[in-house]
Amino acid sequence: MFRLDRRRWRVSFLTALAVLAVQIATFQAKAEETKLPVPRFVSLDSNLVNLRAGPGKEYPILWVYQRKGLPVEIIQEFDTWRRIRDRDGTIGWVQGNLLSGKRTVQIIGEQHAITRDPHGGATVAYLDPGVVARLLKCDDSACRVEVQGYDGWLPRSDVWGTYDDEKLQGE
Repeated sequence: MFRLDRRRWRVSFLTALAVLAVQIATFQAKAEETKLPVPRFVSLDSNLVNLRAGPGKEYPILWVYQRKGLPVEIIQEFDTWRRIRDRDGTIGWVQGNLLSGKRTVQIIGEQHAITRDPHGGATVAYLDPGVVARLLKCDDSACRVEVQGYDGWLPRSDVWGTYDDEKLQGE
């Protein structure tokens, strides 16, 4: 009987060791995720994202986003959770897997025209406040965006989702 218990102990020990190895590998993978700069802009990767009071499912839900592609700013990271800020200044925690590195911007202020080149030119389309556009690139003063097949430029001051000094090389 002693030998049987000893075998069970060995199996339990080896199982625990294997579980620990998996947890270490997972922790290292998470640590690599967090090497990205903070703060940074990302977008929501789901039409249903719970904004929580803290970094965990046990924290209460403060807000529910229902708009895939909405730009948000990551301001802090903890494990697989990201503390974000939206355009209105609302701050809370979301699971990192509900965010995407795809860059978008949100039109602010009033209706704005997107044009064929960065410094004006022919109007391609008009975008209303709140419209979310895919961000293609930015130079010092303007950003190139795409919305529902329309591709053009507008002043950086007309969008939320980029930093003033940020240069984005795109298509």
